Amino acid sequence: MALGLKKTVALVGMMGAGKTAVGKALALKCGVDFLDSDAEIEKAANCSIAEIFSDYGEAFFRDKETLVISRLLDTKQVVLSTGGGAFLSGTNRDMISQKGVAVWLKADVDILWNRVRHKNTRPLLRTANPYETLTDLVTSRTPLYEKAGVIVTAEPSLSIEGMADKVIDALRAYGGILDEDLDEETVTEDATSHPLIAVEAKE
Repeated sequence: MALGLKKTVALVGMMGAGKTAVGKALALKCGVDFLDSDAEIEKAANCSIAEIFSDYGEAFFRDKETLVISRLLDTKQVVLSTGGGAFLSGTNRDMISQKGVAVWLKADVDILWNRVRHKNTRPLLRTANPYETLTDLVTSRTPLYEKAGVIVTAEPSLSIEGMADKVIDALRAYGGILDEDLDEETVTEDATSHPLIAVEAKE
């Protein structure tokens, strides 16, 4: 028996929480496509997120982010990875709750820092003290992330596959999201023919 989704699962949370890696693993397990709102924004703009921030500012980016998330939520059921700031918008939170379910991948600051400190693609961390900036972002965003319908806490010892399984268990407990009555033959060809980047053991 294969899993399916009755509603889109939108992964929310901080940069470095594992939304992309876990999302790809989760999509494979559920037989659906994986979409990344940041990647879709970059594709539409033909430039990187960092370049959008630099050239047009964060407010412009957030407006485009909402438009892209709205479009992606209107597709068939998928696993959707959203940018770290996407769930701060009440509009985005409402859209996600109406058309799917938000899953907050909750990770402490040290886990996040270990994953993002060597990357230069995070425009919000281009500060004199990026660790302090990250800590402040986690503190300010946590009350909004807590509005997610499902919360799954990251564990340092847990593999990406293990984290994806933990999300599935949480979705099963939440109810109404997983379709566990699918036979293998009913998994859509779109999902099986859409090549996903291989999931590594660690993010």
